[in-house]
Amino acid sequence: MTSLELAKEAAKTLDSKRGSDIKVIKVEEVSVIADYFVIATGHSSTQVKAMADAVEYTLKEAGENVSHIEGHRNDSWILLDYIDVIVHVFSEESREYYDLDRMWADGEEIDISDVLVEEKA
Repeated sequence: MTSLELAKEAAKTLDSKRGSDIKVIKVEEVSVIADYFVIATGHSSTQVKAMADAVEYTLKEAGENVSHIEGHRNDSWILLDYIDVIVHVFSEESREYYDLDRMWADGEEIDISDVLVEEKA
């Protein structure tokens, strides 16, 4: 699985758990940290944990093991490090406070509309 495919699979999984404001940002040309960041918001600590757990499970089933996890105790920001892809699952307050979207604005936001489910009216 390429790093972009991994990032999109993570985004799709976060969407399936009703994550909001999901973004994939290509950062490989502005940082050596990773190729992509996946950022999403959950609306409660329970949802944040469920979203992170779902990503870990789905990617493990696809043969991708997480290298490192941070934040499982506080459930307001959980980071899953897949080396080339880093998944950030935030509570609304933490996402606003840390504002990674602004911090990595020099990266390229990837169109992920092909993996997200459209809202039903």
